[in-house]
Amino acid sequence: MKFPEENILENWLETNPNPAIDKFIERNLAITEKVVSILKERNIKKGEFAVMLGKTPSEVSKWLSGLHNLTLKSITKMEVALGIDLINPEPVKEYVNVYFGTVPGGANEVRNKAISYEDTDYSTAS
Repeated sequence: MKFPEENILENWLETNPNPAIDKFIERNLAITEKVVSILKERNIKKGEFAVMLGKTPSEVSKWLSGLHNLTLKSITKMEVALGIDLINPEPVKEYVNVYFGTVPGGANEVRNKAISYEDTDYSTAS
């Protein structure tokens, strides 16, 4: 049997866009990238992670490929094993500190302005 040379699924997805599927793929990849990043940061090998999860290394490799449909149960297992939150992953960002200079008026004036800002009544436009 000869398989078609075109990727039928890819063509179908292009001609039938679905925002829910796009969001699902985006979240699935974000979770996977976050787990892989933490494993690298903590120097945890995939085999060790499999033991932590009580899963086979091949199953964990599937999970971390980014192509596997992660279930809430598998996500929760990874959260518990790593002590992290994966449900609302933030994209990995590199932060750069920028120095803008000093604030005129000193610390007391800045503190007073912050307090008056916090006491602002949103019902009236200013």
